[in-house]
Formats: sequence, structure tokens, C-alpha cells
Amino acid sequence: MELSRRTLLAGGFAAVLGGTVVGCSSGMDAGTTQKNTATELTLWCWPGGLGKSVLDDTVAHFPDPKIKYSEVGGDFKQKLITTFNGGTSIPDITGIKGEDIASMLPQAERFVDLKTVGADSVLGDYVEWKVKQATTLDGKVIGLPIDIGPTALYYREDVFTKGGLPGDPATVSEQLKTWDDFFAAGVELKKSNPKALIVWDATDLYDLVVGQGTERYVSKDNTFIGDQDHIRKAWDTVVKAMTLKIDGKTASGSPDWNAGLDQGTVPAHIGAAWVALDLKSAVKSSVGKWRLAPTPGGPANFGGSFLTITKNAADPAKAFEVIKYMLNPDNQAKAFTDAQIFPATPGAYDKPQLKVADPFFGGQVPIDVFGPAAKSIPVGYEAPSDGAVAQPFKDELKTVQSGAKTSDAAWSAAVSKAKAIAKRQGVQ
Repeated sequence: MELSRRTLLAGGFAAVLGGTVVGCSSGMDAGTTQKNTATELTLWCWPGGLGKSVLDDTVAHFPDPKIKYSEVGGDFKQKLITTFNGGTSIPDITGIKGEDIASMLPQAERFVDLKTVGADSVLGDYVEWKVKQATTLDGKVIGLPIDIGPTALYYREDVFTKGGLPGDPATVSEQLKTWDDFFAAGVELKKSNPKALIVWDATDLYDLVVGQGTERYVSKDNTFIGDQDHIRKAWDTVVKAMTLKIDGKTASGSPDWNAGLDQGTVPAHIGAAWVALDLKSAVKSSVGKWRLAPTPGGPANFGGSFLTITKNAADPAKAFEVIKYMLNPDNQAKAFTDAQIFPATPGAYDKPQLKVADPFFGGQVPIDVFGPAAKSIPVGYEAPSDGAVAQPFKDELKTVQSGAKTSDAAWSAAVSKAKAIAKRQGVQ
């Protein structure tokens, strides 16, 4: 499979987990701040993180000092931390992946509080919940959003209708509002088409369901809440898909997933706006047969990153002018055209680039589904330790999926392991 944004995100999650052994911090030493030289403005990001035309235009728009862009492959977060700890060659501006931002907040002193260089004038242009992800508890804003990942239901209209389900997006939206509705549709579909399992991989649903709420594993007062009802509800939702035997156990992005999209054995997928690129690169015979509808259970987000300014920047005010320009609504609309980088600025949603009908989705306009979702995603607190504390739940769900444990046994094990990890992270 081609390197997709899904693969890049997976690498980011590995980086989060790899950095958890150092406690609540991201693993960066406090060190001293040594200013960069003013002869150039250095910018780091990962492959596919910025739209090419936007990057080229920004470099041309700011000739003095010249912007030196570095595309950093591999484990971006770890390379950035290593550079910080080394104390030299630290970029003026750097990207931070959305799944890494919470772990960077305890090291906010490494970054410029963007409010000190004029960010208050533009923060209202971005969806509020995304700005909050880059905001410390005492109000510092360390990042401006590059993009977001509002989710939707991608589904095969032909497979749905042949199996007795609604195919029209408006009807699907009305009749498949909840997870129970979606699962019931999967049971009906399986009756007429046993190979068409509406849930590609039940364990993939877990983060989505958690993300539809406003609470996660650790509260703002640093208390473990991963054993409470909101997490158990997400757990039980995933287990229900397994119990109903509508779980295809087909990992997203795998060769079987790619083939199943075309063959109809993977008739649906719930994922972020950028998943459209994965579908389009995977399928051959089902172009034009896919449709979009809102995510059952409500909107959620998966992915989306930030540009930050380090305290090493020679001219933080100039650096802010660069990121403000690069991430304005016009340029975010261009980035969507470049690489399906979904705008974090609602002002971009009415731009011509985002109002184009997509033949892949039978002439639907994707922004009509993703736009309302982006504006309605719940604002939830994500603690620096959340990524590590969440992992036992995901691991134990796989034991339920394989039949190695009952749901209750796996839940107990997950809670016990998560509490131990939380305690090591300094959580109460």
C-alpha cells in the first residue's frame, strides 16, 4: 500500500506511546534558549503535512528572511525532541501532529505563546475545539491549526440498496443516526449478503466513540476517570459490534481492506475527511458508487495538526506572520485541493475549491457532510498522559475480538493496567 496519511498518523501514535516512559512531559530537557540567527527562517514539517502550492507560495511571499523548509521523514516527534535536547539546529517554526500536541503542552516553555505575537486577532477564525487542543490550562496557545479530521460514514450505495438498506445519503443520515441504528443495519445487510460486514474492524471504532464525548481518561484536575461510565459505554459499543457478528476484523489500510472496498465485503468505513484519499487510491471498480453521511452517534475528529513557533526563533513576530499567512482561510482551501488537508477555518468552507461536486461520491459535495461535523465536534480535555492511559483498553479489546477473554474480564484488565500507567504518569 502507498504511504497514506493513515500510515503517517499511525507513526505519530507510535511516537506518543514511545514517549510515555518519561512521565507527563514530552521527554524534552528544560535546557536554555539560544536564539537562532536572523539570516533565515527555518520550518520543519513531515511529508504530506502542508499543501505544496501553499508552501511554495508562502516561501515566495516572504523573501526576507528566506524561509528554509525541511521535510522530516520517519518519527517526526522523536526527531524534534532529540533536536530540542541537543540544543542546536532547532527550527524557528515546526509542525506538531494533533496526536502529539497534548504531550507537548507540559513543555510550553519551549514554544512561543502565540497570544504574545498577535494570535488573538485570528484565533476566532479557527474551530474552537481545535484551538483548545493547543491551549495550556493557564491559557497559553502554542499552536495554530494546520488542519482537522472531522469524520463521516463512507458507504457503498449499491451494496446498501441491494441489501435492503437505504442508499440515498439524506435517508441514511436520517435512519442511521445512532450506533444501534448502524449496527441494526449491519445485521440486516448480513442476512442478504453474509460477506458484507458493515463494521470493517470493530476495534477501530473505539477511539471514534470516545471522541464523540467530552471526557477521556484523565480529568483537568489530574484524576483518573478511565473507569467511569463514558469509557465503559464506548467499550460496550465496540463489543456490541463483535457480539452481533458484523465485525469484519479487517484492519484499515491492509490489502484485505483495500480489496474489500472494491469487492463489497467492506461496504462501509467511518473515518476522517482525509480517508477519501485512501479510498480513491485503493479502489478501481467502485468509483462513483461511494457516498457520504454523518457519523452515527455524532461528530468526532481524527487527526489534524499545528504549526508552532519555538522560543529559539530569532524573530517570533515575523514567524507568526508566516504561519498566519500560510494557514489563512484561502490557503487552507488551497491545501484541501492539494492533498485533502481539511481546513480548520470554517471561513474556507464556502471557498470554490470546497464546493466542488465529487464524482467519486456520485456527485456529492463532501463539505456538505464534513463542514457541519467540523463545527460540532465536542470540546474535550485531553491530558498529556491520555495516549498512554488509553492503550490498555485498545489492547484488551483485541483479546475480546479474538475470543481470548470475555468482555468483563478484558475490561477489568484494561482498567487495572490503565490505572497503573496513570499512576506512573503522576495522575491521581
